[in-house]
Amino acid sequence: MPRHFRMIDATRRNLSAIENSAVDELLAGRLDRRDFLRHGSVLGLSLPFLGSLVAAAGLGMQKARAEGKPGGTVRAGVATPGGAIDPVTYYDSGSYQLVFQTAEFLCITQPDLTLKPVLAESWTPNEDGSVWTFKLRKGVKFHNGEDFKADDVVATFDRLADPKGASNALSVFKGLLSKGGTQKVDDHTVAFHLDAPNGSFPYSVSIDNYNAVILPASYKGDYEKTFEGTGPFRLETYTPKVGATFVRNTDYWGEKALPDRLEFKFYGDVQPRILALQAGEVDILDAVPLDVSQVVLNSSDITVLRVASTAHRQLHMRCDTGPFTDKRVRQALALSIDRSKLVDGLCRGMAATGNDSPFAPAFPATDKTVPQRVQDIAKAKQLLEAAGLAGGFDITLTTLRYSDIPGYAQLFQNFAKEIGARISLNIEDQDKYYGKAVFGQSDWLDSPLGITDYAHRSVPNVFLKSPLVGDGPWNAAHFKSPAYDGMVTSYLKALDIGAQRAAASDIQKLLLDETPVIFSYFPDLLVPVRKNVSGLPPIAAGLLLDRVSIG
Repeated sequence: MPRHFRMIDATRRNLSAIENSAVDELLAGRLDRRDFLRHGSVLGLSLPFLGSLVAAAGLGMQKARAEGKPGGTVRAGVATPGGAIDPVTYYDSGSYQLVFQTAEFLCITQPDLTLKPVLAESWTPNEDGSVWTFKLRKGVKFHNGEDFKADDVVATFDRLADPKGASNALSVFKGLLSKGGTQKVDDHTVAFHLDAPNGSFPYSVSIDNYNAVILPASYKGDYEKTFEGTGPFRLETYTPKVGATFVRNTDYWGEKALPDRLEFKFYGDVQPRILALQAGEVDILDAVPLDVSQVVLNSSDITVLRVASTAHRQLHMRCDTGPFTDKRVRQALALSIDRSKLVDGLCRGMAATGNDSPFAPAFPATDKTVPQRVQDIAKAKQLLEAAGLAGGFDITLTTLRYSDIPGYAQLFQNFAKEIGARISLNIEDQDKYYGKAVFGQSDWLDSPLGITDYAHRSVPNVFLKSPLVGDGPWNAAHFKSPAYDGMVTSYLKALDIGAQRAAASDIQKLLLDETPVIFSYFPDLLVPVRKNVSGLPPIAAGLLLDRVSIG
């Protein structure tokens, strides 16, 4: 037996059955290095330990990133926060980019979607994934001098899961974690007792759920006064509608931040942000939309970090409203689309092709053997004729004025015209489109045909549930399928990567057949920085600036 296999066999004696199944997938070639690291990290295995298994299997490891030089001020241009900043309720990038510098999560995602422990040292599921136990880091203090303990974690997630509160994280925790489900075991151990088994729960308490920063148990609101947290920077100044500054936290529990200081400037629109970057007034921007990316891509002073993302534009068709009650009409519209023109033209090649399910190519459980849907005008016309619509039909598409979406809407209008579907466009401001974001009071959720922006997630759980299960709060397609709901339940509770793949394959095939929502492309996230900036981690969740240096 080769030496590296002996090493792996010796290591496997200490692993659980679920952990060993992941090793089996790796050795059989059904799981590549990236997906093995990601899946193992979800189960709570440390990245160094997983790396040793990968190295023993002869698959190699990525080289460590070179460390930048300490000192200086990093200046970032971000969108103006949408209101008073409160981690429990915020939903906008301008708010959470600031909070990410001062407050921390139990764990964070890495560029390869693995999970890195932060305030948690480790975590393990029980046999069916209904209870996840997290060991917390010791010796951590909040900026106010209080010790970080299990009570703070319990209070944080009770706030976020409270149905009587205004938590923006309720869309994540509904049916997953209830108030009272987070229980203290001891001062540095908490157990999450879930409403239902979940095989990827750690992502729900990571940076992937941007409301899940850990706040003191004593938190009562007024976050803008303190920006309280355990993070590598402390608040220096905050001026609403103008900007904020932060300084290095010299008492930080971990590796001290490289920059002495961070300076955030707020901008009401993306164009002033880009002008500020070009003029050298700021060093880094938060992500810019595809439709303005060409301006910075052609600059000799600016580098654009392209981050593979699972963000997408959901094109929904109301399954309870004519003509979309007939799935053949929905299939016909999906077949009218030339996805290569969307990826190569609209997105300038900076996107992955979608196949009408939330399973982006970046997700490890995605079944890549499911045939890719491509444009087929003849078949689309046949489907419309079979549905009694040989002469086509008239419909209004309602969507929002954001990024590439108006361009997508116009291209879709042209594609659909080729099969006789006459689509009128109603492009609204974001506030009007989303309305109150509840059925009966939202153009998004009530329109028969619409396109909606969805932000990146490291696992597809939210994409699978909220917009597509029968009682989903974002089910704009009004799609009702007990078979689908059952498949999602199977996928969500699976701890074993093989079981996840099987459920994902079933979901992909069902959604291709039913087509309540069209997923045409998954655009990359584009983050512009000046050429003298180094060390920014290319993650889709947001800006983490503690390892950034200015050359």
